[in-house]
Amino acid sequence: MRPRLPERRSLRTRLLLFIGVILVVVCAAMALTTVLAQRAYLMGNLDQRVTDAAERSQGGLQRRTGDDTDLGFLNERGQAVGTLAARFDADTGADADGTGQVIAAQVVTDDGTRQTLTAAQRAALDGIDTDGSLHTRTIPGLGTYRVTAIAGDGVPVLTGLPMDDVQDMIGRLVLIEAVAGGLGLAAAGVVCAVVIRRQLRPLGRVAATAVEVSRVPLGRGAVTGLTRVRERDTYPGSEAGQVGAALNRMIDHVESSLAERQRGEERMRRFLADASHELRTPLASIAGYAELMNRGTQRIEPTLAWRRVSAESARMTGLVEDLLLLARLDEGRPLQSSEVDLAALVAEAVWDARAAGGGHDWQLALLLDAPALVLGDEARLHQVVANLLANARVHTPVGTTVVASVEATEAHCVIRVRDDGPGIAPHLLPAVFERFTRGDVSRSRNGPADGGSGLGLAIVAAIAAAHGGHIVVDSEPGRTEFTLTLPPSHVPLEAPPGASAAPHAGLALEAPTSDPR
Repeated sequence: MRPRLPERRSLRTRLLLFIGVILVVVCAAMALTTVLAQRAYLMGNLDQRVTDAAERSQGGLQRRTGDDTDLGFLNERGQAVGTLAARFDADTGADADGTGQVIAAQVVTDDGTRQTLTAAQRAALDGIDTDGSLHTRTIPGLGTYRVTAIAGDGVPVLTGLPMDDVQDMIGRLVLIEAVAGGLGLAAAGVVCAVVIRRQLRPLGRVAATAVEVSRVPLGRGAVTGLTRVRERDTYPGSEAGQVGAALNRMIDHVESSLAERQRGEERMRRFLADASHELRTPLASIAGYAELMNRGTQRIEPTLAWRRVSAESARMTGLVEDLLLLARLDEGRPLQSSEVDLAALVAEAVWDARAAGGGHDWQLALLLDAPALVLGDEARLHQVVANLLANARVHTPVGTTVVASVEATEAHCVIRVRDDGPGIAPHLLPAVFERFTRGDVSRSRNGPADGGSGLGLAIVAAIAAAHGGHIVVDSEPGRTEFTLTLPPSHVPLEAPPGASAAPHAGLALEAPTSDPR
């Protein structure tokens, strides 16, 4: 099959051409039908008149003498102008083919007299059967006639009437049909052009909107306020309205995608800036102590310098490992899967936290209606609970009560970590699980009490999502509670869909804001 060539004409032109062709065909068919029907009616009427005239001629011959050339019946009243009569040779009768020889022929003139036909005119009447059938003959000097011949009582006679009136009437009808059809087609074409233009105007406005949007540089910069199709051109009851509504939805998707892309780029820039800052601080400390030791100065003890270098190196190593862990979780790498008892895991984490933060009141609560068993990576789940407890220890004053509870039902397993500390600032709550989110904007590091790098809660959220669960936080002065919900072991664990599994998945798209608490 040959490939279809692209349409080079506009939809308006093609519609107008198509409708014009249809109108021409319909008008031509109607005109042809009218002309044929009118001609059939007029010819039928004329044939009936010819037949009546032939019958009257037979009656006139019976009242006259036996003269074979007598056509005096043409003088009788009622004979129309142009009536033609002819007699055949009565002695010879009909020829072998049923026809006779015309021996006399006359026609009624306009003044009512009879005019005898010439030999050439009579010759045009030869060969007509005397069976009463109707024939059309063109007689020189007289025009076209409709004739018939009947034998009657042995006296063959031919009678005819002119077809000029019928032909003139058909000609005038054709002319009228042509003029009326042409004017009608012209008027219909103008009306169709106006209607098509008006009906396609909404589609033109939709196309203009699409062209305007296509000219906007979408590859860079902030893209907001893209032109939309006006509401009147989005009515779902029309095709143009459906296209306009679909275009608006597409523009909304494009604008939201571009806005998300811009937010991702901004988060990426902030992430790179914060990650660079976090890595630069220990590197600067290591370089400073190394330079002091190379100078051999007595201003710092070598043992202290090596201790600080080791501390900063460990700090930088922990930061890099946290970033690598987040990257692996974002990529959806499979975790180790085994049955984990959350009650034992949380109890062990509470004991570890009690040893690290003796100044806090650590409590454990087990509310179990079913075994608190989940499928997952025990080391990562322990890291989640440890991060939550460490977060409560670091960001609350001495004497704060921290309660870690485990709840288990047939539908889910829940770990809650609640403290009665000062709480999280309200403006930080929406971003508390984002990376490098910390409350200390200065990012100073004067000691362990200043907090971590701002990746702890981001790791918690990513590990929870990787296990098919989720974590939320509710905080107000005097009460902060983190709630981790996980599916029990009898519920199949769905693998996270790659980077979209974590609430803030996609290391390359995540950007730091400020650290909570």
